[in-house]
Amino acid sequence: MAGKQMTKAVMVKLLIPAGKASPSPPVGPALGAKGVKSMDFCKEFNARTAHIEPGLVLPTRIQIFPDKTFTFVTKTPTTSYFIKKAAGIDKGSGKVGKGFIGSISVKHVYEIAKIKKEDPHMSHASLEDISRAVVGTAATLGVKVVP
Repeated sequence: MAGKQMTKAVMVKLLIPAGKASPSPPVGPALGAKGVKSMDFCKEFNARTAHIEPGLVLPTRIQIFPDKTFTFVTKTPTTSYFIKKAAGIDKGSGKVGKGFIGSISVKHVYEIAKIKKEDPHMSHASLEDISRAVVGTAATLGVKVVP
């Protein structure tokens, strides 16, 4: 291909509430800077996530190709979201390892690990390894894991 330079696809990672994508930040500026019409993305994202609890924040990876077309993949909500929901808290303690502001059971840890195993990047990990990661995330949020 003499004279033509092939460019690679660009990956954009965003946290977007299910069914509530809009051209406002962070979606609009992130995609607009790459030449993608944010309304096209928002319509498709909202249609694909309509069956999910509205407002549930989904980590989303958007692959943008040189011709300004895109594909995207949504993942399960963050581990901290599930921990906070199970513990009944709105946010973490802010003081890692200093004070506990809530607790979850080992059963909660296992259920969260099962959900996270569905993510493509976690499919290779064992439930035990994922559970350890969940316990670590709980500790950073100030949530104690109890039997």
